[in-house]
Amino acid sequence: MATRCGLLSRDRPPSVAEVRWAHRPVEGQLPDNHAWLLGRISGWWAAAAGEVWCRLRTLSGGDGPRRCPYDPEPVRLLPGAGI
Repeated sequence: MATRCGLLSRDRPPSVAEVRWAHRPVEGQLPDNHAWLLGRISGWWAAAAGEVWCRLRTLSGGDGPRRCPYDPEPVRLLPGAGI
């Protein structure tokens, strides 16, 4: 999805108390071919520097859940109740 994303095992995962769990549909752009994939953000938290992070999973073609700084340019939130 976003170029700054990393696998969940890359860094220290946030504690359960730090995460605000969610099930938010998103559309994410792949950096290599500019294709868009549907996905879901399942959690939000703030890093020590105040940057907003999310737990992101694509529905197809993904590597599993990723932790990444939320960037609205390559990861766009979709309406939760449908269009």
